[in-house]
Amino acid sequence: MLNPFKWGLKKSPWVFHLGASACNNCDIEILDCLTPKFDIERFGIVLTGSPRHADVLLVSGIVNRQSIERFKRAYDQVPKPKLVVAIGVCACSADMFRDSYNFVRPVDEIIPVDVYVPGCPPKPEAIIAGIMKALGKIK
Repeated sequence: MLNPFKWGLKKSPWVFHLGASACNNCDIEILDCLTPKFDIERFGIVLTGSPRHADVLLVSGIVNRQSIERFKRAYDQVPKPKLVVAIGVCACSADMFRDSYNFVRPVDEIIPVDVYVPGCPPKPEAIIAGIMKALGKIK
């Protein structure tokens, strides 16, 4: 049986969009999930403005040298249990920027990632499916 806190997390998760030096393609698609066409709020998923209120982190982009400490701090501010969804190819593998002078490490080497949503940029349907898959990991 699911405890009441985790049951509430599955029914109404709050997500925080953590943009880590992205090109903004994935950011636009994440915001597109909130529009009436895709309406992510029908699943009870709400975008929040603070990592302290979030249950799920949506990470887009690569982590560079200027943002690594802020990135770790934002992850630490999310209360447990927390889920991390890597949105886009950059967050999943840093494919295009792997040889860049400013690239540090892939996201999954800095913080644990629960679900990967590949694509450049991924479609809003794929982002919604990734968040729902992450919520399915709650035991």
